[in-house]
Amino acid sequence: MAISTLPLNGLRAFEAAGRLLSFKKAANELSVTPAAISHLIQSLEDRVGQTLFVRHHRRIELSPAGELLLPGLRDGLLTLERSVRRLAMLDSDRRLVIAASPTFAARWLLPRIQDFQEQHPDLEVHISTSPHIVDLASYEADVALRYGTGDYPGLHVEALMAEGMTAVCSPSLLQGEHPLNRPEDLAYHTLLHDRSWGYVGSAPDWDMWLRAAGVAGVDASKGPHFDIATMALAAAALGRGVALTTRSLVADDLDAGLLVTPFDLTVPIDARMHFVCLPESLNRPAFVAFRDWVFEMAERTLHPRTDADDG
Repeated sequence: MAISTLPLNGLRAFEAAGRLLSFKKAANELSVTPAAISHLIQSLEDRVGQTLFVRHHRRIELSPAGELLLPGLRDGLLTLERSVRRLAMLDSDRRLVIAASPTFAARWLLPRIQDFQEQHPDLEVHISTSPHIVDLASYEADVALRYGTGDYPGLHVEALMAEGMTAVCSPSLLQGEHPLNRPEDLAYHTLLHDRSWGYVGSAPDWDMWLRAAGVAGVDASKGPHFDIATMALAAAALGRGVALTTRSLVADDLDAGLLVTPFDLTVPIDARMHFVCLPESLNRPAFVAFRDWVFEMAERTLHPRTDADDG
């Protein structure tokens, strides 16, 4: 049977109903009525000469023919959708969508992106923030700045920043009855726990950091816990305790004197920030411009210039 003889709307209705196992949910997804879904699928069944669903009183299930058809059809429709989305690339030389986690976008990218826009005023820059990994192959974004191990098959991946975890606090904690001079002094201060690093897997918590520092006698379990890194860092800036973080997330606060690093100890992590895009995107001038700029900014973050450098 030639694919050209099959109704596209019927195939879409079957794919949605088969994936969701519900005519009603498929109707909501496709913005039609359940009766329309039922009619489209019935027409498709008549055309292929096979029953694709087993209808029960309150539910449906795929028939053997439906189970055979659904996986290949889903792949085909996804390929078609991606091909259509590629048409947007014809206009994309003036538009760049950058995906990053909310914390990294707010604390590192946002304070710097104006510099890029001033260098490239013809580009329309969009910043997409999500705690979840976006699907670049589906064109949810053009380029991603992504923490992880760099194992992203099918994508162009370059390590942008290799960092470790260091302790930060308000300058006020360097004074007082128990000033922070040595890691052992943490016994007199509140430890702030940032749980947002859990997805990295190997990011050290306070227990790991204290062991790396060779410190005993500090209860690493005490102190408030935060699900968002920004909250832990805000608490640290307010003098509420000491937090663990990477330099990129606090570079501006360190420069402004809002935070300090009381100890010369950084514990490495396996994950790092990566520049990620589709391989074919590297031929686009907008991508090349952003890549060059973001690597320059990363170098400045990890190796900030001093007055002595300028002199």
